Amino acid sequence: GCRLAVLPAAVARVWAGHQPSPGQGGCRGPLAWRLTTALLPHLQNCSATKGNLLRSSGPHPDSIDWRKKGNFVTPVKNQGPCGSCWTFSTTGCLESAIAIATGKLLSLAEQQLVDCAQAFNNHGCSGGLPSQAFEYILYNKGLMGEDSYPYRAKNGTCKFQPEKAIAFVKDVINITQYDEDGMVEAVGKHNPVSFAFEVTSDFMHYRKGVYSNPRCEHTPDKVNHAVLAVGYGEEDGTPYWIVKNSWGRLWGMQGYFLIERGKNMCGLAACASYPVPRV
Repeated sequence: GCRLAVLPAAVARVWAGHQPSPGQGGCRGPLAWRLTTALLPHLQNCSATKGNLLRSSGPHPDSIDWRKKGNFVTPVKNQGPCGSCWTFSTTGCLESAIAIATGKLLSLAEQQLVDCAQAFNNHGCSGGLPSQAFEYILYNKGLMGEDSYPYRAKNGTCKFQPEKAIAFVKDVINITQYDEDGMVEAVGKHNPVSFAFEVTSDFMHYRKGVYSNPRCEHTPDKVNHAVLAVGYGEEDGTPYWIVKNSWGRLWGMQGYFLIERGKNMCGLAACASYPVPRV
């Protein structure tokens, strides 16, 4: 089961001293009180055991950072007290794919996914999966913009208006389970990639550097948080991913983190996917 949600709970004590910061939507501190992770008792196959990414033979770059290649990555957002990480991973990936294809960077509506994507086995603030959210956008025929469907950090009724859709998907690429080289190829040659991994308590206190954890799990049934790989590189011989989180800009490295690459760290290669935008 690979349904992703980071749920509000016991970290209240840790973060009680944090006050809301401007622009954080009233969420207390960088993590607010939502950071205890919970795996939902809802089994589903999070990944294509055999994906549909066609691996190519040509070389991919040794390192890449899509933030530095152009205006291809929206600012870090904040999911607030709602297990909606999967929606931010989804919008971030589609935003970047469209920007790379067209040169136009849009900010897309997480709230539409929270409110409307249930038919694709997503569950609003209780979790969901980027690959299933991409399928929803494909079959729903579009996703609205953040400005016309603003984020509320709670479940609501679906208010999708087809005439206001600004982002469209024509295909969903699922990277074969545990094929981290396929992820590198996708990020290096195409665009950022959505992935999921297991957050354990130590990760919540991440500040900087390459995160590596010998104790986290590596299987799809244990992953509990979805994020966006926007690049990769190497530091002092340790290869890493550059990852955009959805816990606001006060967390980590301005809302980003680095995580060790090449070892399926915390299951990060268990459920990776990206959309091919219809532009």
